[in-house]
Amino acid sequence: MEERARSCLLRSKGTLEQDIKASYLMDHMISDGVLSNDEEAMVLSKATRREQAAALLEVLLRKDNRAYISFYNALIRESYGDLANLLHSDLPLLSPEGERSFADGVSPSVQAILSEGGVPQRPVVFVSRPALLNLIRQMLYKLQNTPGWVIVFGMAGSGKSVMAAEAVRDHALIKECFPGGVHWLSVGQCERSDLLVRMQSLCFRLEQGQSSEASQRPPCSVEEAKERLRFLILRRFPRSLLILDDVWDSYALRSFDIQCRVLLTTRNRGLADSVSGTRLEVPVESGLEEEKALEILALYVNGKPHALPEQARSIVSECKGSPLVVSLIGALLREFPERWSYYLRQLQKKQFKRIRKSSSYDYEALDQAMDASLQVLEPEHRDLYRDLSIMQKDIKVPAKVLSVLWGLELEEVEDVLQEFVNKSLLFRDCNQRPYLYYLHDLQLDFLTELNRDQMAELHKKMVRQYQQFYNKSPPSSGDKECLYWYHFLPYHMAKAGLSKELYSLMFSLDWVKEKAQIMGSAHLINDYVEYGEILDTENSEVRLQFQEFLSLNGHQLEQRPFPDVIQLALSQPACSEVYRQALMQAQKRASRGQLYLDWVNKNSQDSLSRLVMHPHQGSVYYACFSKDGSKIASCGASKMLRVFKTTSGEKLLELQAHDEDILCCAFSPDDRYIATCSSDRKVKLWNVERGILMKVFAEEHEEQINHCQFTNTGRRVLLATCSNDKFTNTKLWNPNKQTSQNTMFGHMEPVNHCCFSPDDVYLATSSSDGTLKLFEVSSANEWKSIDVNSFFPESDDEIKAIVKCSTWSADSSRIICAARNAVFVFDVQTSDMLLEMKTSRLSTVQYCHACPNSSLLAVALSHYAVELWNLETSKKKAECNGHLSWVHCVQFSPDGSLLLSSSDDQTIRLWETDQVHTSSAVALKRDTDVIFSHSDVTIVAPDSRNRLQVQTGSKGATLYESEELPSRIRCTCISRNAAFVSLGTEDGTVQTGRVKVRQFLKNVGWRTLQLLNLQRDFVLALGLETGTVQVFEVASGKTVKLSGHTRTVHHCQFTDDSETLITSSEDATVRVWKWRTGECLVLEGHTEPIRKFHLLNSSSPPHLFSWSFDGTVKVWDLDRGQMLQDLVCHKGAVLSCDVSSDGRLFATASANRTAKVWSSVSWEMTFLLKGHKDCVRSCRFSWDNKRLATGDDNGEIRLWSMLDGALLKICSRDTKDSMDSFHGGWVTDLHFSPDNRVLVSIGGYIKWWSVETGEALQTFYTMGANLKKIHVSPDFTTFLTVDSIGILYVLKKVEGGGI
Repeated sequence: MEERARSCLLRSKGTLEQDIKASYLMDHMISDGVLSNDEEAMVLSKATRREQAAALLEVLLRKDNRAYISFYNALIRESYGDLANLLHSDLPLLSPEGERSFADGVSPSVQAILSEGGVPQRPVVFVSRPALLNLIRQMLYKLQNTPGWVIVFGMAGSGKSVMAAEAVRDHALIKECFPGGVHWLSVGQCERSDLLVRMQSLCFRLEQGQSSEASQRPPCSVEEAKERLRFLILRRFPRSLLILDDVWDSYALRSFDIQCRVLLTTRNRGLADSVSGTRLEVPVESGLEEEKALEILALYVNGKPHALPEQARSIVSECKGSPLVVSLIGALLREFPERWSYYLRQLQKKQFKRIRKSSSYDYEALDQAMDASLQVLEPEHRDLYRDLSIMQKDIKVPAKVLSVLWGLELEEVEDVLQEFVNKSLLFRDCNQRPYLYYLHDLQLDFLTELNRDQMAELHKKMVRQYQQFYNKSPPSSGDKECLYWYHFLPYHMAKAGLSKELYSLMFSLDWVKEKAQIMGSAHLINDYVEYGEILDTENSEVRLQFQEFLSLNGHQLEQRPFPDVIQLALSQPACSEVYRQALMQAQKRASRGQLYLDWVNKNSQDSLSRLVMHPHQGSVYYACFSKDGSKIASCGASKMLRVFKTTSGEKLLELQAHDEDILCCAFSPDDRYIATCSSDRKVKLWNVERGILMKVFAEEHEEQINHCQFTNTGRRVLLATCSNDKFTNTKLWNPNKQTSQNTMFGHMEPVNHCCFSPDDVYLATSSSDGTLKLFEVSSANEWKSIDVNSFFPESDDEIKAIVKCSTWSADSSRIICAARNAVFVFDVQTSDMLLEMKTSRLSTVQYCHACPNSSLLAVALSHYAVELWNLETSKKKAECNGHLSWVHCVQFSPDGSLLLSSSDDQTIRLWETDQVHTSSAVALKRDTDVIFSHSDVTIVAPDSRNRLQVQTGSKGATLYESEELPSRIRCTCISRNAAFVSLGTEDGTVQTGRVKVRQFLKNVGWRTLQLLNLQRDFVLALGLETGTVQVFEVASGKTVKLSGHTRTVHHCQFTDDSETLITSSEDATVRVWKWRTGECLVLEGHTEPIRKFHLLNSSSPPHLFSWSFDGTVKVWDLDRGQMLQDLVCHKGAVLSCDVSSDGRLFATASANRTAKVWSSVSWEMTFLLKGHKDCVRSCRFSWDNKRLATGDDNGEIRLWSMLDGALLKICSRDTKDSMDSFHGGWVTDLHFSPDNRVLVSIGGYIKWWSVETGEALQTFYTMGANLKKIHVSPDFTTFLTVDSIGILYVLKKVEGGGI
């Protein structure tokens, strides 16, 4: 300390000891960093106030110039102006060394200006906020040539005062704008008399050095003080800055409205409206960024941010980075560095009184700072503010919701909210219209703690106000207010303890329909999970029924246009409450003319998938569980990364992550980060919680990156990537470094997949070079290489078996890999093959994953299925069907209880492992024929084991089941009035025969026997891949085998008298059989496989139309076997043909994207129908012959006039669906209703259309896709089809419908 400053202290020692209260001054000096907590404790240990003052002065005399200046400023702030005057003349200048350490390079002259002006010194722990600092300085520069106000506003503890003081620590700013000085005054909450004292101390400071007696007399009133200040500022300090810190009310602020330059800090943004002059606003964010907050904590505990315990991040997250809370806790931790968990618990428990000051803040504890803001409100507004206790963290609420809660006009509510915002009691999001309002977490925690005993009543008030306001109908506008009610009404009911209201709400199909349409299914599923415990006390079965309905149909509810929820619910089991409500509503609506279909045989179906999600618009290439199993991440062709809850599918994160397809994503061992890799050759690291990009690794891969995976444990975290590069195709990365740590050399072709062993000792790589390699992670050296290609003898040197992926057994002893249609299991130590499992020869394995705690292996296949195999027995346990396209990925959850699969059909399916692997149902094939009776329907179809099945439609009872046939059944038919069945085979033979009645008695009740007595004379026919045709006669059980076709039989049909069977084949012939005698008439002429034929019974003799891939239609005389007409109709294959009911016209549809209408009289083309953008696959005349419907592979249906060939309507969705079609796939069959008003079509699902308007009347979504044909009853009330996964659908129109 300079000698003159030291001498001044010694001279004034007696006076100072007599008057000062040391405890008041030391808070400021600790804040300035010139006094330690130990020194404060030593001073306070003295018995009397005078002894404490003497001890403080003794400490000061041992310190430097900074301590003298800090003591001087503390005297002014605590209104010891007369004592400060004793020290003023001997204020020291800081040395250059001291200057640098004290003010970060601010010149001594500027530092002297700030010190004399009472500007607080920088806190002991200070972290800069450059953006905010620059904004304040920019505003201050605008006051260079004119008086005005810069208003720095924000909530309590946001750092306003610190940033205001820091803003003026700028040499250029002071010299250019405020050479007259900077004068700091802490105003705070004060009465009129306290305000006068503060103004007197400011006058005293400004008058230092004047000799006039008048100037030395303190002003006697606020008004006099105001005039004194005006005079001093204008005359003595014309270009100075007055800083008013922590101003609370407009009265205090008006006392400084003296036409000068003012920097104002306040919680109340609207205060400056009461003064004149230019006003410039600077909002202060309520929280620091995580990195800044961690830096502060690290400085307090003398550590590095990255070395802080995990609780540090939790503390920052809990208080949303509040500078006040971070600083308070940091100061406490400096004294008790082991109390991280303790202070985190206090925050979480809202024990704000425990977080007490350890620095010069105005309030003893955090709760006092919060309460001070609340007390400035009017009593009625305080009650309204109390109601905000029911808000949720991070949830922004529109004013209209609060208008309902408070029962006030919207405009009045907005005025109240504006006051809250101005006082920094509430925050407003101005980026959206209407404005949204929210509380800082600390404010909400404080309110919740304050109103702990009243929370249930406050929530109940919210519910009752909603019920009163929406007593006639629920909100349906889809705006922010509407979204709030659908999102949080169940939450308020649960918190209010209104169990009955919650039951009636969530067990209502109306609520499900409304909420799903506005918010999607995931929110609803989450509600049933979150409030399951409450709902289960009423009825756990009903809760599960609603949850299952949403889980299995959620992907449909994401579609636009929004599907009919009632129709979806009609597919639920008949015992379900969801079905009961849906049927009641369907019956009511059907009486008004709406169309609904009841799936009458649905009880025979059991869906195994637990949840279906539709996260992406595009193929889902990869999906994975987080390490704790609570989240799923997915990526694909949409270039988006999405994270959602495992329980409900609720979206947690959505990011545009790459510029091209994302091929893989992976969670880090602690689940805090996700790595993504893409065909754009980039690897990126993302923060899961905050949804921000943490790092883009160096672009060391030159080709697309196929896969990425983290190590399994957190001991030494590494990330592995593999790519299509020729040499440097496998790399290891340290997530903390920009460049790769190691490159694994060995593969000379693309590496498709890589995975760490469970113990992270080895990395397995699967390559297109036909090998599986194991590398040591520690050294990056190749350890073993297994030539998988050698297990495929048919492979040559040029076309090797591509190894798609690999997976480890849980104990790391076995490695499993997939190539072509096989899965191999190898011993890791010996490289011996232990097991080989082969799937269908028509499918390839896309991915495989071993269950972490069982012997199950999941295999993803290109034929749309997921298979589960037992590694111990090498047997397939089950086939999980439901996907509509290639399955790219499968993965078990960490505990093995769940299995997910992702597909090109844009969905992710979640399966329960313990349910899936215990059942595998036999499925029907789509080559069906049907007989409709008055009371029921009989179906004949082959099954997945190549047996012929006869079933009843409504009950699903099996009436007949043949033995397995040696050749695949490709077509079936049943006679309409005789006792025969026929089948065609791939070997070219045909079989016919009687089916004995006794064969139907197995496991069949009296109801089925009655049906058989009515239909005991039917006959079945089927065709096989070998070309064989078989006919089964019901009554006698006789079987006839008809051989003649040399290739697969694709279509067979009896004539009306059942004595003749007609078959067509890939051998380009049609055969007409007198099947009882074996006589055969061969119709030859086509040059390529025959697509199908149409029997025209109305003509005499009967005619047959056949059409083929050769582009021709041929007309035959069935009696003589003579070709009557040979028409070259199209340049491409003829895919469909139909004849009008009067026989005068026939239509052809072709792969060349056109359809044609022909005259059966002149055999000339009547109309050429153009406009389809893809193959025209189906056509059908209306019963009145006035219209023709055509359907194409793009999912589009067109209606044409048969008067002039004009296009009447296009029946189509607004947008394409998950199969990139307007109909879920190819439109393969069409049927008109008898009154010609409705058209039914099939593709990926079934749709009914209004012929007049072209609008969809109803849609039925099947579980599988690729529907082949639909059978329609004569009265158009029963519809039957089989989907790609073998499920039979018998749909009946709900009574009262308007077809």
